[in-house]
Amino acid sequence: MIIDSHVHIGGEAVGFHMTEDMVIESMEKYHIDFSIVSNADAGEMTHKQELLPKELQMTQEDALKKMIAFARKYPDKIGVAVWTKPYLQGVTKELEELIKNNLDLIYAIKLHPFHSNTAPTDEKVLPYLELAEKYNLAVVSHTGGCTAASPTNLYEAAKLFPKVSFVMVHMGLGSDNKEALDLLGKADNLYGDTTWVPMATTIEAIKRYGCKKMIFGSDAPIDGVDTYLCNPKGERSVYQDYFHLIQDKIGKEAYESLMYQNAIEVFHINKFSREQV
Repeated sequence: MIIDSHVHIGGEAVGFHMTEDMVIESMEKYHIDFSIVSNADAGEMTHKQELLPKELQMTQEDALKKMIAFARKYPDKIGVAVWTKPYLQGVTKELEELIKNNLDLIYAIKLHPFHSNTAPTDEKVLPYLELAEKYNLAVVSHTGGCTAASPTNLYEAAKLFPKVSFVMVHMGLGSDNKEALDLLGKADNLYGDTTWVPMATTIEAIKRYGCKKMIFGSDAPIDGVDTYLCNPKGERSVYQDYFHLIQDKIGKEAYESLMYQNAIEVFHINKFSREQV
């Protein structure tokens, strides 16, 4: 079994093309059993951290409604992470109602401190973390690329909310992952994911902290339907290491923890019977 904890739809406003059909096709082609998906159409800022034009903005509520409809079509394949807009919106009554009424599909609150230029410890973000605690949801957050998105800021948020599970997506994108690796050992409720993370980093995390700290994630289908195989230039994807090499290096138990068991525990996924896993 494979659970991908970090998948997207949307993102056209910032140059991505990720559709529902692409997600399903990719999952079927590469044997992904379940994906937790967020809608990048709720992004607030460009890659230069400038606000997107008003006409390109989608409210977090409309983005979530689209995600809920997608998950309702494929309840055995798709779970929801709620992409938030702390810079422009904040927690609204409508957002909380949508979450409360769809908890059978929703597994996480999604922060993107880079595309919101707002740190997880910012006063604009704290109400989202309170929402995660209230509804027993994990928090998944991009890390890397700017000060607001540093792994340290997510660690500080994890200390503020010890009952909430926090996932450091990318382990500090574009870095050597050392800061994120060190932080993993400082908070029981802080986890890493494998999105664009070299296999060696994941092996080191398992060596230091055991097999419960890392969760498989990919950003699919950011490079197209074949994100798990290669980039658009045909260059081999890092995820091939996770599919074909890492089990021999870490053993079956750690591999199963990485590829699905940790996700089941951290995101409270109760859809799978003992026979299925």
